[in-house]
Amino acid sequence: MTATHTHHPTHTARQEWATGLTAFAAVMLFLAGLLSLFRGIMAIAEDDVFVTTPNYVFQFDLTGWGWIHLALGVLAMVVSAGLLKTAMWARVTGVAIAGLVIIANFLSLPYYPVWSVVMITISGFIIWALCVVGRGGNRYDVSGERQSPHG
Repeated sequence: MTATHTHHPTHTARQEWATGLTAFAAVMLFLAGLLSLFRGIMAIAEDDVFVTTPNYVFQFDLTGWGWIHLALGVLAMVVSAGLLKTAMWARVTGVAIAGLVIIANFLSLPYYPVWSVVMITISGFIIWALCVVGRGGNRYDVSGERQSPHG
């Protein structure tokens, strides 16, 4: 008589996916926050790096933009620490912060276009990484159907 061994490699694969994507999002959110922090400091100091665009619909004072980016940067860096602990509140807040970073960078495109496009792209990857893994580490496809961890 042979003994049957039961182990669950799919559960481990799901956990690895969840851990990997959450760690990716945490690092990317931290970097996006750090870049936003630097951008905020530059704007508050009214550095000559920024281009002034006349007659822009969403025109704000450069210092105002600086404070917005500084606050988003600090929040993103704090939330990234929560993501490393795989807290659900951090995933939800991370998606919200990344969404706000996208909006802020879209509205400030004329002031620093290349940086804004890079930040929008990074934030898009953060949102993807935080949303692709469901509760308990299950991976979902675009239609919302649960996939096996192998495909």
